[in-house]
This record gives sequence, structure tokens and C-alpha cells, in this order.
Amino acid sequence: MCFIPIEMRPVPAAGRSRETSAGAISAKRSSKGLGRCVSYLSNFCGNKAKSAADASRCQAGQFRQRLWVLASGRLHDAEIGWQHKDRVLAMKFRHWRRIDDSAINFSELGFGTAPIGNLYRAVSDDEANAVLEAAWQAGVRFFDTAPLYGLGLAETRLNRFLRGKPRDEYVLSTKAGRLLAVCSPEERTGIGKFFDTPTRREIFDYSYDGVMRSVEFSLARLGVDRIDILLAHDLDVFTHGSQAVLDEKLEEFMQGGYHAMLSMREQGVIKAFGAGVNEWPVCEQLANRGDFDLFLLAGRYTLLEQDALTSFLPLCVKRGIGVVLGGPYNSGILASGPIKGAFYNYDAAPRHVLERVAAIEAVCKMHGVRLIEAALRFPLEHPCVVSVIPGGQSVKQVESNAAIFSAKIPASLWSQLKAEGLMRQDAPTP
Repeated sequence: MCFIPIEMRPVPAAGRSRETSAGAISAKRSSKGLGRCVSYLSNFCGNKAKSAADASRCQAGQFRQRLWVLASGRLHDAEIGWQHKDRVLAMKFRHWRRIDDSAINFSELGFGTAPIGNLYRAVSDDEANAVLEAAWQAGVRFFDTAPLYGLGLAETRLNRFLRGKPRDEYVLSTKAGRLLAVCSPEERTGIGKFFDTPTRREIFDYSYDGVMRSVEFSLARLGVDRIDILLAHDLDVFTHGSQAVLDEKLEEFMQGGYHAMLSMREQGVIKAFGAGVNEWPVCEQLANRGDFDLFLLAGRYTLLEQDALTSFLPLCVKRGIGVVLGGPYNSGILASGPIKGAFYNYDAAPRHVLERVAAIEAVCKMHGVRLIEAALRFPLEHPCVVSVIPGGQSVKQVESNAAIFSAKIPASLWSQLKAEGLMRQDAPTP
């Protein structure tokens, strides 16, 4: 396997402007000039980028101006090539940039580290390191982690792997909202979900001090000097069990942890912040209340589900918010197909989901495309999506994801899915 890097020239950072309160930001929001600057790595690697100077400035500088730099509505990506079984596969990058910041360069295929945190089964340190190395050799340069994953184990394993890697060559995101406390074995969080992990229990804490402490602990576990992206973790009903409890956590975060993240971004401790959640309405609610950069949305914009197009993703286009898409297979069924025992949203897939997936798969076959190939590529057709993170717990799975990712999808496939009512008409496609 041969890894061929591209030459990348850094984009100079412009000066930062001072943040206003969430309320002032909301009051100053307009439809004009609120997109974050998303230019293309083709520009980044040599072509003259469009100037941000033409973008109108918000009154009194109270809201940092952003701008989407689009070329015919599609991303133009630079590539990193790698050799695999007599084929050269390419990893493309998406260049996400705020006008007054340095850029973040996302590999379109990212790596989510929950599996190497011993999710559902234990893997050894050497196995985990080999999986990470396989991802790196495939051109992956975006790694997402969290204190929850293996109760610190995933971050610790990234420490070993990243220690020899140049810090400017990868993007690292982690999460806040949980602190880990030593406990008795029977009190451990994630029994039956995470295996052979440190004996810790989670304590939800979205306060200012809680977020600051979480970052301090993550930096220590990761062994790095900085984190690129910080995400508030699991602010959703799925995690907290009821809307009432979620509302309490949201208020705690907006009154506390949100301002910690603003402060860290202002000081350059992080480049961007947002939330990593399982439900798009929460993302929309947060975006309407504050100045968020990115959201990691798990499984809610896929080949099977596009309800996020109703209001959330249009808001992201308007505001220039980036989206990392986790769970592109809807927890399994878009990878396995509508087989007996297929999983959807971490449970057995109901009949109506099986039938819809069967219909989607039939159209894919008519165009010579595997269901899993269409599922992995589809989210990236939306201009807000900067990376997809399908996960992988073995070298074979990681290399398979990279190979699947290189598949060519004919435009006629998307057209037929729309014609047959299996995809929303407003879903961006080639």
C-alpha cells in the first residue's frame, strides 16, 4: 500500500473579532453574508481563491462574516492517492475555512474512534493501532473521538498512534459534556456496550467549568497540545431520556459550556466548536441560539432519511455551518441490506424500513452500484457535509470503507431514486 501526499500551502489566518453574546448574535442574524467560508482544496493548493473581501460586513463587526465559496454548486477536491490490490484509490479533501481563521482540511472519509474504544467487543492495543495506521495509509486525516468511547480508552489509544504524526497533518475533534469518575466495577458506564475499559462512570456536566475540565482531561489523555474541534456531546432526547431533562441540559450548556467554547475559540485553543448529537432538531435549535461552527450528526441524513432537509440543512447553508455525518449506514441496514436481523437505529429494523431499503437496493442494482457504496457517497453530495465517518474496528473494515468510498456513482441512480419516491426531490445530487 503506497501513500502519496499532496503539497499543501497554509492559508494565513486573519485577525479575530470579538464575540457578542448569544442573544446579540441572534438579533444580528440576517440572510446576507452569514455563510462560513468553505473554499476548495483545489484553490488551497494553488489556484487563486475567490476573495472574501467582497463579502459585506455585518454592522459594527458584531458578527464575524462568513462566506461560501462555491464553484457551480459542487466541491472541487484535491486528492491523496493510495495503492490497494492493483488499484489506485483517491482520498479527497474538503477545505473549510472561516474568513478570520486558519483553515480546517477534512478528509472526506473520517475515522470515528468508538470502535477502538472496545465498542461491542474488546480489541488489543496493537489491533487498535493497526486499524488507525490502516486509516492513515488510506488517506484519512480526520479523527473524531470522545471521553465516552471506552471511558477514555479511545483517546489514550489515539495518543500512542498520533505521537509520531506531524500535528499539522491531521484534524482532531473530541467532545465535552461528560466527566469520568473512578467507581466500583458494577457502577461502570457502558456495561454490555464497552468491554475491558477503565472502571469509570459518566457524570454529565455541560457547565462552564465542566467543559473546561473535560478539555483538560482530554488533552492529557490524547497527549496533544491542541484540539481542532470541540463538540458538546449527546445533547439529545436519545441520551437523556426525555425532552424535560434535555431542556435542562441545553440550558446548562447555553449558560455555561457554550461560553467556555466561545472563549476557547476566541483564544485560539480550538479552531471550531459545535455539538455531536443523534437528532437534527437539536442541532437546529442550537444553531438558532448561538454562533456554532460545525455539527456532528449521527445517522440523520442518509440514503434512507433526509428529513434534515426540511429546515436544518437549509439553515446550515444560510449560516455556513459545516456538518460531519456519522452513522451513514443507519447503524447497519444500509451496509448489510434488508436481511433478517438487520439493524436500524441500534435495534432490529421494522418492516417498513426493510421494505424501503429493499426498494432502494433494487434501484442501486439496476445501475450496477452496491447499496453500501451509494449510502457512503450520498451524504457528501450536500454542500454542507465536510466528512463522513462510518467507523471500523479491523484493518479489513477500514480498507473496505476506503475501497467502497472510491466507487463511481452514476447520476442516473440518484435521478431514478427521486423519480420512484425513494429520495427527496430537494436532496442535492450531481
